Amino acid sequence: MRPPVDLRSDTVTRPTPEMREAMFRAEVGDDVFGDDPTVLELEEEAASLLGKEAALFVASGTMGNQLAVMTHTTHGDEVLVGRPCHIAQHEAGAAALLSGVTLVPLDAPTGRIRPDAVREAVRTPDLHHPDTRLLCLECAHSSGAVQPHSELAAAADAARGAGLAVHLDGARIFNAAHALSCDPREIAACGDTVMFCLSKGLGAPVGSLLAGSRDFVSRARRGRKRLGGGMRQVGILAAAGLYALANHVERLVEDHRRADRLAEAMSRVPGVRVLGEQRAINMVWLEGSWNASADEMVQVLAERGVLVLGPEGGRLRLVTHLDVDDQGLEVAIRELTAVLRTLGSPGDSSGGVV
Repeated sequence: MRPPVDLRSDTVTRPTPEMREAMFRAEVGDDVFGDDPTVLELEEEAASLLGKEAALFVASGTMGNQLAVMTHTTHGDEVLVGRPCHIAQHEAGAAALLSGVTLVPLDAPTGRIRPDAVREAVRTPDLHHPDTRLLCLECAHSSGAVQPHSELAAAADAARGAGLAVHLDGARIFNAAHALSCDPREIAACGDTVMFCLSKGLGAPVGSLLAGSRDFVSRARRGRKRLGGGMRQVGILAAAGLYALANHVERLVEDHRRADRLAEAMSRVPGVRVLGEQRAINMVWLEGSWNASADEMVQVLAERGVLVLGPEGGRLRLVTHLDVDDQGLEVAIRELTAVLRTLGSPGDSSGGVV
């Protein structure tokens, strides 16, 4: 029996047999002592791919982002972020708890921060003011949008012009590079530091990389120890990351192609609108007035072999990835079409891309 088609996220991928073999054969040491050869190789490869001096293997994207905030700032500082960004919305208030900083949200439709918004938010020197220390940017957002390189660079330049450091949450930086038809180094250059995930579209089971200058990575390594992130014989996991970087970066275009196919099919369903501005990578966002609760929609689709996260505010996100092949995609399209036709508002017969 075919397993369900899982469109909840690109974090649900499972290691391929070849990746498992690489993990099985990995040479390991003690990473806290700095002598795990597979981790060292992964960190060197990641730094090279992003054009940075050094990189640090961490357990998760959240850990990488929070280490960046912790290392760039001191308690009492302010950090500028886009209002819908991952650091502000999906990391459980960690910046306040771990680094003692205040996040200042800037208006950023679909995550795109304007240079003038950065300049306006920077505090003037004053005894009563906190210091504005860091700007955090994203290149590919969980909204499915990608910020054009010119806009990303302009926001970074505005921050540096005001004396701020810049951290780039590049969780899906290779998706962004495909969408923009550019080298990931060009995107990474917008940040003094950059984090990317191995465990999303690249298909590794665990891990992210935080890259920057050698001095920064040395200080972040100490922070990783404080957070309990010293993982000892972790070369077994690093081997999965090395395999992913060697074999799964170029294939991300397949996920984008399948997302295009899914978006085109959903645009023909009455009452369903595809959000075109959020169609840059492997995500399809649908908007509609559903005659069912989020839990009911999830249950009905699961019974028909398609896994989704329940819609929020009338919007449903579908994500293609390594474990969704063409056959599975067509199954998902068939079942989604049937269910959304049934659950869509009968008073709204419009469809298409908006």
